[in-house]
Amino acid sequence: MPFTTTPSGIRIDHEVVGEGDDLVLVHGITESKQTWDPVLPHLAEGHRLILLDLRGHGQSDVADVHDLESMADDVKAVLDDVGSDNPVVVGHSLGGMVVSVLAAITPVRAVVNVDQPLALAGFKDALTPLEPMLRGDAFAQVMAGMFDGYAGPLPEEEKARVAALRTPDQQVVLDIWSPVFDQTVEELDALVRDMLDGIDAPYLALHGDDPGPDYRAWLTDVIPQAQLEVWDGMAHYPHLMEPARFAERVRSFVNDG
Repeated sequence: MPFTTTPSGIRIDHEVVGEGDDLVLVHGITESKQTWDPVLPHLAEGHRLILLDLRGHGQSDVADVHDLESMADDVKAVLDDVGSDNPVVVGHSLGGMVVSVLAAITPVRAVVNVDQPLALAGFKDALTPLEPMLRGDAFAQVMAGMFDGYAGPLPEEEKARVAALRTPDQQVVLDIWSPVFDQTVEELDALVRDMLDGIDAPYLALHGDDPGPDYRAWLTDVIPQAQLEVWDGMAHYPHLMEPARFAERVRSFVNDG
């Protein structure tokens, strides 16, 4: 399997499939590039698909830090390594944050963020009561419960497939979530706005549940060109619930806006 060694010395596992316009797929927390497998046949025609395991995930190295900026830099290193310029970037969950940060630091053709609210106040409210358990021996059970809730109506076979791909490393997860634990809502908002400053590519936020009545206004305040679309009732994995529909939506957004 090919690896890119980043300037910081981290090895990032990646895979390139097909030919055509470049489209990058970035997975969610504790998951891997294989999570995207059901979507690949629907996106393959006309695209060179670039998939990777984020640092601390899959076959990529665990690092000393696992912040969003470092992960975005890793993706940029992979793109440079495979000769990708101005790709479409698609990210799910944590990957949605990563590709958003990436779009702020390097030119991309378009961004598709799958079910990752960029405003983190609600996530902080949900996560804070769980912090003692996440830091303790109950980590694995708490994470399993969270993902079971996120799955919603995902078919049981697909739930099992995704669950088998997860590698929930406690230190990696706590490292990723440390800003949510350690900063106030106001500090988090300022951090996110700073990281996303400069995104000028077309931006689609595609959610499986409504992210809340105030989110659209917040999102377009931060990313004025952003479009918010809700596939209601599909929970956290709309791309796996209806992979053909998802692929067609990505194509139509990239081609028509």
